[in-house]
Amino acid sequence: MGCQPSRDPHSIQSEVPNEIEEEMAERLEEPAPPAPTDPRLPLTALQVFKLKKSWKGIKRCMEATGVEMFIRLFRSNNGLQHLFKEFRDIDSNDDLRTNELLAKHSNLVMALLDETICNIDNVDYVLEIISRAGKSHARFEGFTPDLFVWMEKPFLEAVKLTLGDRYTDNMDVIYKLTIKFVLSHMVKANNELT
Repeated sequence: MGCQPSRDPHSIQSEVPNEIEEEMAERLEEPAPPAPTDPRLPLTALQVFKLKKSWKGIKRCMEATGVEMFIRLFRSNNGLQHLFKEFRDIDSNDDLRTNELLAKHSNLVMALLDETICNIDNVDYVLEIISRAGKSHARFEGFTPDLFVWMEKPFLEAVKLTLGDRYTDNMDVIYKLTIKFVLSHMVKANNELT
């Protein structure tokens, strides 16, 4: 009377929605091991993936991140700003933040970093563009290769400021390894000219 007709248990289809079945199947599959990275690169495949994903947040604010990086570089290294004739006489951070020439220079540097990070798993290409950039600085009066190393801390601080709480301890390690890799190869390339 009020009972439902009995069903053959072999003909009953799962009542679990297809999306859940697919998700459960994915969880049961063993993940493929990450592809090995080039031994010249100080990052694992997982770190490369996280770096590229995180860098998308920087790409949306590249100019501001770059300007902040240079302001921090100038404030932590007295006298370095004087190597840049276009903005050597600007004293205030606010004036530097709105200086078109500093924005242009920081955009060039950030474009190099962007090209490097977006292609970090193509080590031959990355080393070529880093080397070219390192060598190009030899033409600037008063420039010495060790000045590249001074960029590390301001770069990390600017990236941390831009990413906010997305800049975790793990990302700090990844960005440190990345910027050390970039700067050490720029120093090496510049030293080859002297």
